Amino acid sequence: MTEAAVRELIHYHRDGKVGVVTIDRPEKRNAMTYAMLGQFIETVGRADDDPDTVVIVVTGVPGAFCAGTDLADLATIPGETRGLRGSANEEERHKWWPIAQAKKPTICAIDGPAVGMGAEFTSQCDIRLASPKARFAWNFVHRGLVPDTGAGTWLLPRIIGVQPALRLLYTGAMIDADEALRLGYVTEVVLSDHLMRKTLELAHTIAAGSPHSLGLIKSLVHQGLTAPVGEHMARHTAAMAACFKSDDHREGVASFLEKRPANFTGR
Repeated sequence: MTEAAVRELIHYHRDGKVGVVTIDRPEKRNAMTYAMLGQFIETVGRADDDPDTVVIVVTGVPGAFCAGTDLADLATIPGETRGLRGSANEEERHKWWPIAQAKKPTICAIDGPAVGMGAEFTSQCDIRLASPKARFAWNFVHRGLVPDTGAGTWLLPRIIGVQPALRLLYTGAMIDADEALRLGYVTEVVLSDHLMRKTLELAHTIAAGSPHSLGLIKSLVHQGLTAPVGEHMARHTAAMAACFKSDDHREGVASFLEKRPANFTGR
């Protein structure tokens, strides 16, 4: 596969203040090759660095999300180097958690199978919406592996609870959208024809808030997952102090008093 062909498989565009990353390999249900994965990581990073976006949406072309790693491509990689995209050091964590490491709020719209690496990508998003076509499976035990980005063993138990997560990880079972909703893994199940509209509506609602506040909220929540209360409150009070000094806080108060929409700048 040529580099030009790979570039066409991961798309990025802006919809107002929302950056949309789309995986586009429907003939393989968006299964990831190594070259695609590199482009996906780069594109999510570009969306996060885009000064004109506040929220990132990750999705696939209609009818697909990501069916995991392309095993035909995997077979061309020596076994001892498969899946090793870098060290676990913080400076390389974006190679493993490209979506979770984003500073901006992230939403995924799932309109097809999210299996293996695809399921991991959905776990890395802050909010998940699905269509009735969505399917989820962390089927790594069937390939002699552990969840390949680490999201299944760290984020998934925090999203749905330890026991339900271990059931999915131990069995590799496929669950449908209704089961994912029952588990609290997705927030809403929406017909395919309306999925992107509903996702973008939510994204634009979030994007109307202060980018400065949104970034701090995301950081506080994720760091708070493992922090003692004392550490969390120290970060919280620092964040509150930064908010009170920000242009966004002044604009938020002024817009309320003047009864007009806020024009936040993220500063």
